[in-house]
Amino acid sequence: MRIDSHQHFWKVERGDYDWMSPDFEVLYRDYLPEDLLPQIDAHQIDRTVLVQAAQTVAETEFILGLAEGNDRIAGVVGWLDMEADDFEAQLARYRANPKLVGIRPVIHDISDDSWMIRPKVLNSLKHLADQDFPFDFLTYSRHLPYVIQVLEEVPDLRAIMDHISKPEIKAGNMAPWQELMSEVASHPNVYCKISGMITEADHDSWSFIDVIPYMRHVCDSFGHERIVYGSDWPVCLLAGSYDEVIGLAEQFSANWSEEEQRKFFGDNARAFYKL
Repeated sequence: MRIDSHQHFWKVERGDYDWMSPDFEVLYRDYLPEDLLPQIDAHQIDRTVLVQAAQTVAETEFILGLAEGNDRIAGVVGWLDMEADDFEAQLARYRANPKLVGIRPVIHDISDDSWMIRPKVLNSLKHLADQDFPFDFLTYSRHLPYVIQVLEEVPDLRAIMDHISKPEIKAGNMAPWQELMSEVASHPNVYCKISGMITEADHDSWSFIDVIPYMRHVCDSFGHERIVYGSDWPVCLLAGSYDEVIGLAEQFSANWSEEEQRKFFGDNARAFYKL
């Protein structure tokens, strides 16, 4: 089974996408399951993981609704308020829906870079670890020291790094991202999505050569057991098509064994999210 571990749907009129504006042009329209289907069919993608795009419970309910009865959506990574006093009760209520497979706050849009080590957030992360329930880190390089602190405080957290933690690909900077990601990877419960890279590169002129050092470092650090493919569609459209994104991943993995490719394009996502 081939799985795209990271894609989004949204309806602009819902109005809780704080990051969205007409300036985004290609993104400022509705994207729904019928829009993605031709893309994934063309590349023999059997299932996807649908990830939240707004920091509201209403968004979580919206995407869970899209997933209901849609067998191409294997699971949903939703949003819940991790500082809420009733976080545990909220999680239990939404976990009653088997399509909810993970939680993600949009950390890189939170003004406080150290948000994830606030006491209430740490307590919620500890509860996720106790429940062995997946958590997505959406971060920039500057957040990685706090990610490492979380992993030291909550060593059993089942976590995944979205978009290889968004290094400065356009500027060609490897430091300090490279060393910090190696430290993150030393925690055996942490996986990494090889996704979202072309939007961190030059949108108009990126190439495989620009991205390959970052992909190679993640692969070397996490190993073939803990890396997963994700398209980040439709956000990827800012810099390239679905064809180009999956082409980049297939070019990167072209010389791997059949087993390694199978893990990257499906088995690892299935294991991490318990699909």
